[in-house]
Amino acid sequence: MKIEQRKWTHGQGRFPDGPSSLKESAQLVLVFGATSLLKDDGHFHRIRKAYPGADVIGCSTAGEVCGLRVFDDSLVTTAVHFDAAKVGVAATEITNKENSFDVGKELARSVEHEGLVHVFVVSDGLNVNGSALVKGLSACLPEGVTISGGLAGDGERFAETLVVGNGPPAGNTVAVAAFYGERLRVCCSSFGGWDPFGPERLVTRSRENVLYELDGKSALEIYKQYLGDYARGLPATALLFPLSVRFEEDEKGLVRTILRIDEDEKSMIFAGDIPKGAYARFMKANVNRLVDGAAKAAKSCLCTDRCYDQGPDLAVLISCVGRKMVLKQRVEEEIESVHEILGPRTAFAGFYSYGEIAPPFPGDKSELHNQTMTVTTFLEK
Repeated sequence: MKIEQRKWTHGQGRFPDGPSSLKESAQLVLVFGATSLLKDDGHFHRIRKAYPGADVIGCSTAGEVCGLRVFDDSLVTTAVHFDAAKVGVAATEITNKENSFDVGKELARSVEHEGLVHVFVVSDGLNVNGSALVKGLSACLPEGVTISGGLAGDGERFAETLVVGNGPPAGNTVAVAAFYGERLRVCCSSFGGWDPFGPERLVTRSRENVLYELDGKSALEIYKQYLGDYARGLPATALLFPLSVRFEEDEKGLVRTILRIDEDEKSMIFAGDIPKGAYARFMKANVNRLVDGAAKAAKSCLCTDRCYDQGPDLAVLISCVGRKMVLKQRVEEEIESVHEILGPRTAFAGFYSYGEIAPPFPGDKSELHNQTMTVTTFLEK
């Protein structure tokens, strides 16, 4: 596997178009960038020109990962040449979040299943039910195929997200990259590091990813009481105080964060499902535990026979914008903690998202997470 990365910022004036060692041979280009930069179609066409034979997939972000650095308002491309593996990209429109399950099924059916190893998905970050999307993908993919990816971001604005799927960046879009090959090893894992506080509450009224009541009371009003002065900054400040949602009596909770609120309905709209009868508990950040959580996600990827002693060739890191808001100037520490685990030969790409998709541990089923670090590693034997 050969990898080439380029970064563009407003200060550079134009996308770098110097000599490329992978111009003719790259099969895949990952594109992660600020919404304002992706809205300029000229960048997509320059990327196409730089790598004419490659499939292109990516999205807008709340921060871009390139190497061990985290950037804002940049555009990062990661071109990949596989020695033996194959890749294909498919995309479709999502007209409304109620169609998320069907969109997942459609995309799963649109890719070739023979020899399929892994599916990487990027989705519109605002107009989607991420839980239903993953369930739709899982329902129509062959057994044993892993799924990872994330929901596009828009900084801390929550106004517009864009997705690239072999075409110019567009809103209301979901794209997948399908990976094939006996020599390709892909492993993915996700971990959080948030601390729960306050009592666990019963979800007494909800509809899919819309939460109305906890313990028979307005969930939004309860949430505002807990947030205190932070409530004035909703929905952005909700990233600092996500919910842990537990569906069964003895299972661990999934973290859910708010995409927006509806003051008229007194409701909270989440990136994934909050079913009636589930148990919810508020959470808060501990910086050191967030960094340790990123390292645990990386360790899970290596504690499997899918990876080898020398470490992976490429790691795609998808972390939540809420973690970035908490970590602030220490945000690169979670990237460095992953690097310490995976080793110096691994190239790093990725983005800060509105939701992360991966199994909690290798071998588990993939799910939508919020407020986690998700690590997906690629290695060719």
